[in-house]
Amino acid sequence: MTWTVLSDNRTCNDLLQTEHGLSILLETDKHRILLDTGASDVFIRNAEKTGIDLSMVDYVFISHGHSDHAGGLQYLVERNRKAKVLVSPDAMSGKFFSKRGNLHSITVEWPKIDDGRLVLIDQTCSIAEDIHVIAHIPQNHPMPKGNVNLYVQNINDDFIHDDFRHELVLYVDGLLFTGCAHNGLENILAACPWPVHIVIGGFHLLDGQESGEELTVLAQRLKAKYPETLFYTSHCTGDKVFATLKTIMDEHLHAFSCGTTITV
Repeated sequence: MTWTVLSDNRTCNDLLQTEHGLSILLETDKHRILLDTGASDVFIRNAEKTGIDLSMVDYVFISHGHSDHAGGLQYLVERNRKAKVLVSPDAMSGKFFSKRGNLHSITVEWPKIDDGRLVLIDQTCSIAEDIHVIAHIPQNHPMPKGNVNLYVQNINDDFIHDDFRHELVLYVDGLLFTGCAHNGLENILAACPWPVHIVIGGFHLLDGQESGEELTVLAQRLKAKYPETLFYTSHCTGDKVFATLKTIMDEHLHAFSCGTTITV
């Protein structure tokens, strides 16, 4: 199994572009799965520069309805005519906004997707023998405090706090993709009934939100409860947050960026 970061806020290769977005190509013996599509066509341009052929992708997994994770989908479906798109119907129907700074839309402009390719997921299910999607994650543990600035607009045009019912996570052969982890890492891990060896994605732990003590306690719990699990993050995880977690989690926590390729 190999995964390569195609879109992220940071890069380890000066030839690759960055953006506030996330896209990762996951390759197994059976499948090529694109995990989110970033905010634009940056992931496509970075794939071309690294010799990756996205026409061979057979699944596109969209973790949630925010534009920094699904904004590039319109460019992918133009170049790949076969990949099935896995997404929550709540992601496609929602109107999403952020109040970080000025109020602004983070809603996706969804492309037309043929019915034969679109797979709407509203409950936990198996897509293939080795591909599982987890939906409607129970929120029994603390939620990321950065969610306070994220809203949905209801049918009356009122802004209400996003409850992230549109967020999905993907599990493939011991690897768990969190997207942004708006539901919280502990909630996501608790909702996964299969053994997790690797966690990749955003943690939605923004600098200046959780206290140092809260982050330390979280890191201690993750290390104690998942001692054999490796965590990889970058997008929507603050630099100071990462440093605090790293102090506790040590070799269990690693950073990724555009161009990172890991084979396990």
